[in-house]
Amino acid sequence: MLDLLKKFCMTLKTSDFDFELPTELIAQAPLEQRDHSRLLKLDRADGSVAHHRFDALPDLLEPGDLLVVNNTRVIPARFFARRETGGKLEGLFIQETSAGHWEVLLKNAGRCKIGERLALRGTDAMLLLTESRGSGEWTVTLDPPTPAVELLDAIGQMPLPPYIQRKDASAEPTDRERYQTVYADRAGAVAAPTAGLHFTPDVLDALIARNIQTTAVTLHVGLGTFLPVKVDELDNHPMHAEWYELSEDAARTISDARAEGRRIIAVGTTSVRVLETVGRSQQPSDRRAPLAPASGWTDIFLYPPADFHVVDGLITNFHLPQSTLVMLVAAFCTPKSTAGVEMILNAYHQAVLDRYRFFSYGDAMLIV
Repeated sequence: MLDLLKKFCMTLKTSDFDFELPTELIAQAPLEQRDHSRLLKLDRADGSVAHHRFDALPDLLEPGDLLVVNNTRVIPARFFARRETGGKLEGLFIQETSAGHWEVLLKNAGRCKIGERLALRGTDAMLLLTESRGSGEWTVTLDPPTPAVELLDAIGQMPLPPYIQRKDASAEPTDRERYQTVYADRAGAVAAPTAGLHFTPDVLDALIARNIQTTAVTLHVGLGTFLPVKVDELDNHPMHAEWYELSEDAARTISDARAEGRRIIAVGTTSVRVLETVGRSQQPSDRRAPLAPASGWTDIFLYPPADFHVVDGLITNFHLPQSTLVMLVAAFCTPKSTAGVEMILNAYHQAVLDRYRFFSYGDAMLIV
C-alpha cells in the first residue's frame, strides 16, 4: 500500500499547488489589534469551512487540547553599510557562526572583493569581507567583535518578507513590535513564525480559562522559508535546514498529553517541523510513546501523502502559491493521500472570495 501511495505521490508536481491570488489581498501591514484577524476553520473530515475572528479560538478548541507554539524571536537582521568608495549596500544577517563571524546576504555587492571593509551604518563597527559564497552570500568578520543580537538590536531593521513593501522606514517601530509574537523569547530567527502573530495576552488567558494548555518549542526560522520551489518533481527539491530545540519540559508536557489521548495543536508550520522531526526520529510507530528532549537541524519536507506522528491540529496563515508551506498544509489536510491538495485549494479559493488577507500580516486558519 505504501509503495502505491509513493507512486501516486510522484504524480504531484509543484504546479499542482498553484492558485490565483489578487495582489491586493497580500497584507502589507498588521491589523490594529492582533486578535481581530479573521480565522477560517477547516474541517478535515469533510472539507467544510466556517468563518470566525481569531479571538474566538478558545471556544473553537476542546478543553484538554495542548497548543505548541514556537518561541523564537526575530532578530532585526536588516542592516546598511558603506563601502570605502562611498557606495551604499543593504545587508541581511543570516547567522553567527562563531564570535564575530557572520554569514550575511549583501545586495548589489557584485563589485565587492575579499578583504574589503564595510562601515556599518549607525555604529563604528566594520565588516571585513572574508569569503564570497556566491549568490550574494558572504562570510564576514565584525570588528570589533560584538554579539550579533546585541549589535543588530541597536542598528538593525526587521527583515520583512519581500512581498511586504516599505517605501520608507516610518513603519519600523510598528514592525519591531508586530512582526514578533507576544511570547517571543529566544533570539535567532530572520523571519517570524507568523501563525503566532495573532495571539494576545487576552487570548492566552482565555485558553487557560478553558483548560487549554500551552507549551513552547524553538525553531529559528531562516531565509529558506521564502525560497521558491524551482523543480517540478517534489522529490528533487533541496529543503532548507533550520535549528530547533524540544526542551525537557516541553517534551514531558507533550508526552503527557499524548499518553492521555489529548490533541496536540501546532501553532504554525514551524512547530509542525519540530514535532514531526522528533516524532519520526524517536517514535515512528507509537503515537503515545513519550518524546525525549532533542535539538539540532531539521530539513524535513512534508508534502502529500505524508503521515503525521504527533500533530492533531494546526493553526497557520495563508501561504504563497507553490511554496513548501502550502505543501505541508495540504499534506496535513488528508495525511495519507493526495486529496489534501484539492481540499486546501478549495479552502484557499473560498478565502479569496471572502477577501481574507494573505501571508505574514494576513489572516489565519484552524485545521482540525
